[in-house]
Amino acid sequence: MEQEIRKLFAEFPPVSPEQWEEQIIKDLKGADYEKKLVWRTAEGFAVRPYYHMGHLNEVPWRHNLPGNFPFVRGNKPTGNDWLVREDLKVDNIAHANEMALELLMKGVDSLGFELDCKQQYTVDDIEALLKNIRVDIAEVNFSNTPHQLDLVRFMDQLVRKYNRLPEKVCGSVEFDPLGRFSRRGRWYDNEEADFCLAYELAKAAERLPAFRVLSVNGSLFANAGATITQEMAFTLAMAAEYLTRLTDKGLFIGQVAPKIKFNLAVGSNYFMEIAKIRAYRLLWAHLVNAYGLNDSMNGRMFIHAENSTWNFTVYDPYVNMLRTTTGTMSAVLAGVDSFRVIPFNAVFEPTTEFSERIARNQQLVLREESYLDKVADPSAGSYYLDKLTDTLADEAWKLFLKIQDEGGYVEALRKNLIQNMLEDTARKRRDNVANRKEILLGVNQYPNFTEHLTKPFDPKVFLPFDQTLPEAEINTIKTWRGAQEFEALRYQTDMYSLEHKRPVAWMFTFGNLAMRRARSTFACNFFACAGYEVVDNNGFANIEEGIEAVRREKPEIVVICSSDEEYAAIALPIFEALKNETIVVLAGYPAELVDTLKSAGFDNFIHVRSNVLETLKGFQQKLGIA
Repeated sequence: MEQEIRKLFAEFPPVSPEQWEEQIIKDLKGADYEKKLVWRTAEGFAVRPYYHMGHLNEVPWRHNLPGNFPFVRGNKPTGNDWLVREDLKVDNIAHANEMALELLMKGVDSLGFELDCKQQYTVDDIEALLKNIRVDIAEVNFSNTPHQLDLVRFMDQLVRKYNRLPEKVCGSVEFDPLGRFSRRGRWYDNEEADFCLAYELAKAAERLPAFRVLSVNGSLFANAGATITQEMAFTLAMAAEYLTRLTDKGLFIGQVAPKIKFNLAVGSNYFMEIAKIRAYRLLWAHLVNAYGLNDSMNGRMFIHAENSTWNFTVYDPYVNMLRTTTGTMSAVLAGVDSFRVIPFNAVFEPTTEFSERIARNQQLVLREESYLDKVADPSAGSYYLDKLTDTLADEAWKLFLKIQDEGGYVEALRKNLIQNMLEDTARKRRDNVANRKEILLGVNQYPNFTEHLTKPFDPKVFLPFDQTLPEAEINTIKTWRGAQEFEALRYQTDMYSLEHKRPVAWMFTFGNLAMRRARSTFACNFFACAGYEVVDNNGFANIEEGIEAVRREKPEIVVICSSDEEYAAIALPIFEALKNETIVVLAGYPAELVDTLKSAGFDNFIHVRSNVLETLKGFQQKLGIA
């Protein structure tokens, strides 16, 4: 068999990077290599059109096996199984227990209990909540409570009572003072008391080696619009703060690192997200090792991930299912320990039985029907992913070291350094969405022309999510969705149209068939992003026929769609005939004509370089839509 394989490969001699480059340059026929083929990421580095084994000569971890330090290729030496998690709110203990048992029957093997933060639970309450749930088989996680230490002690008591093997009990209690400080501007109690509690939690959970009591919520940065390298650097800086504070209090690294669970958010940048999670594990292993690790297994990073809500949309919401599917695949292929699919409607209404079932089944299909759990490190062998992993790790580490030079995560927050970087990135990403450099399907590109909201929504849906408490000590980190400004614009139109006629953008198509079709398609998509009704036309034999049709239909906006050459003859006559009856717009930006048209008062142009959001806001004002 081996001889046959060698014979097969002998027919395909190795090709060097120099040979690849030579062929590419030849095929480009003089075109600029960098402009045509090199992709510039938001993170600030370039991605080549291909990668070769020769590009990875200096990557030291390439030949490490899965389950081995530094765990780039996953924590498990065999297989790629992960836990399917679903969260449920605990309003009534008996009902929550019933729901949890039902979820376990439906394929879930990790439960997240969102407790009532105002309630002081007893051990009997927690025992009732976990009735008939084998905590040595299903993972249990608790969040939204100020009584974390009680919960850890209750779990220890119940494990002893029911004689479960402590090393088999997996789960977590959410305690995240740094995340709270970042989001709300205040500590749970005060800085010293919070880290003392973190110390007590780590000590209290010593008998439960697989039960994590400290959370590092990197999802905060992802949902605040951070680049991947920023998200990684800030998350690791937050984790390093826990390591430093707790080792300073007398714990050794083997008591702290295994008690930390990372909660990450995964977007739909497919390969970058796979590389991100692999790079996270690499950096965490080396970071923990720097504290004097005496057991390499304690360098493993335990990751619970869920979908980033940054790219969720209110309009065309079923597209959210596609976004969550690609994000889930990225996380699973990268080897996360557990994952929660966020239901497609979670950002704008209470989730429903249907949306929760779809979210749950997305993971189950990937595991039970696509078998993504069967092979360790499914992404192995990709030079592209290995290089992306290495590059992301390098770039994130540089930024991490800058934060450490400022005194660590808390000091960087107090100096407003992290917030400034996030706000700068948010500004750039808003501009990219407004200019369609970053596409949100159904919102700033290819909207559903017939979709209209007919009920009022909570205005907070269209605003950044701000959890700042009174008397906050810092400028807090706000999360937001990339679609919000477009959605707010379109929502204005929908609410206006409940009592008024919906504005119509009407295509005045004339002349060159290919150009009028291309420009009318572009213009229809452009104006549908604001929720206007769009009317396309097959084309008019002459401009008089078109002008007569406009006067008959009385649309609020008329868009002239033709070729640049024909605009010279038709644009001004159409504008002069209709300027007092409707808003006249030109699809395109013919450089030779622009000054002439503007001098005549014709100043409405839409084209591929338009800031779509600002342009549509301008039309909203002209139409009197507030």
